[in-house]
Amino acid sequence: MSAPIPTSQPGSHLPASTTQSSMKQFLQKSLTPARQSAIDEELAKMVAHDFQPFSIVEDVGFRSYCHALNPMYALPSRKTLSQKIIPGLYDAARASLQERAKRASAVCLTTDCWTSRATTSFMSVTCHFIENYSMVSSLLDCLEFSDRHTSGNLAEELLRAAREWGVENKVVCCVTDNAANITRAIQLLKWTHHPCLAHTINLFVRNALRAMKPTVDKVKAIVEFFHRSTAATQKLKSTQRQMSMAELKLKQECVTRWNCTFHMIQRMLESKDAVIATLAVINAPVAPLSQEEWEALQEACSVLEPLDRVTVEVSAERGLQRVTAEHQSRVTTESVKELVNSLCSSMDTKFHRMEHNTVLSETTILDPRFKKVAFNDNRAVDGALQRITTAASRYRQSSHLQGGHGGEEGAAARELEEPQASAVWRFFEERASGDTATRNPTADAILEVRSYLEEPLFQRGADPLSWWETKALIYPLLSHVMAGRLCIVATSVPSERIFSKTGQIITERRNRISPAKLRHLVFLNANL
Repeated sequence: MSAPIPTSQPGSHLPASTTQSSMKQFLQKSLTPARQSAIDEELAKMVAHDFQPFSIVEDVGFRSYCHALNPMYALPSRKTLSQKIIPGLYDAARASLQERAKRASAVCLTTDCWTSRATTSFMSVTCHFIENYSMVSSLLDCLEFSDRHTSGNLAEELLRAAREWGVENKVVCCVTDNAANITRAIQLLKWTHHPCLAHTINLFVRNALRAMKPTVDKVKAIVEFFHRSTAATQKLKSTQRQMSMAELKLKQECVTRWNCTFHMIQRMLESKDAVIATLAVINAPVAPLSQEEWEALQEACSVLEPLDRVTVEVSAERGLQRVTAEHQSRVTTESVKELVNSLCSSMDTKFHRMEHNTVLSETTILDPRFKKVAFNDNRAVDGALQRITTAASRYRQSSHLQGGHGGEEGAAARELEEPQASAVWRFFEERASGDTATRNPTADAILEVRSYLEEPLFQRGADPLSWWETKALIYPLLSHVMAGRLCIVATSVPSERIFSKTGQIITERRNRISPAKLRHLVFLNANL
């Protein structure tokens, strides 16, 4: 046993319980307001990050857990969390991100709309820009949109969001799906519109799949039967084990995504023998697939698999055309031939003269991994290079008029960089600045472009922005033009992904959450 703690009276001893109580009180000092606030903020971040309900602070188990971690921490009430702490965190995060967006020289926006299970309509706007040679993708807003989805209303809301964030004059491109109303809205704003590549692929592949509708419908019926019947599913698993096959669950189709149909067919083929045997044994009330239909599914998969990779990797036109051309001579089933012909026709329509698209051609050339190699048409290359050179020359002229660094901020920066130039060097600097002023901006731009094109290609799997970071001093004009092109994303998936998160928040347990609170949670989840 440990020796008793002496007191001021010799010979007297404190009871063990009193000693433990004193030590506990000593160790458990009350939290300072700053510490309490810091823990409150972490709690708010957890709620936003994990989509926890505000009522978690009232759950007995959670309260007990928090008390075990720190008995001195006072959990905020549900009302305090939702009406004070979360909004405060939202305001701080929004202000910080707003300053970063305002400093960007160019931004790309994506937008999409969605209707919740409570029939409330929402609109999301994401922003993408280059900061310190890294891509920044952030959510600007996810707000309730109760007005009719007319082009005018959509344009008005987009402009409001852009103005709030101070980027209305920096939008170099807006990426959306192919809906007529949003396409027209962006035209009204006089912004450059680029259709979502993934959505475009989805449209023409889903259209092509109509050629195989009877066979695909049979596959869907078989999959739905197994998903409805527990006994059939167990029998399928048993059959897969007996055949030494992997126990794979059949996949259902999602009507909004063509590659879900592909994955459904692919999984059916992987489980072919077990499915055939199981359906025969249990005498299932579904139409079986014929041998010709199984062959058609196999051929269709070989055609669609590269397109699935294209959807994931967002590849270019040449890759799509090569995929279909290679398979055109291989397929033997009539329905699959019709599928391939439909794909080729759709791609000719959707991607006609893609190399002449201003956004795509300039972005490709300014990507050090591709430059001119990705082109087939030299006229498209020449046109893109001319536009890039003109943009670089224009920037050279504007930066010269602003004193090299850009206006008053540049003058202040030069004063900091050159506090006291001696008389000896002042004459030299005046001569040097005079020489710079007499140089031809167009000639400088042409030299930069030529030198850039002579550089070896960067590794395909590398980050092109890391290349530009190392070459920024060599190509200052092109670096500026690049920031307005490599910030453009290929799809509107960033906006669509916001709604998958929004759907996680609006659950049966939280279907009455207010649009304002939802706006805060979605913003924090996307940006923290």
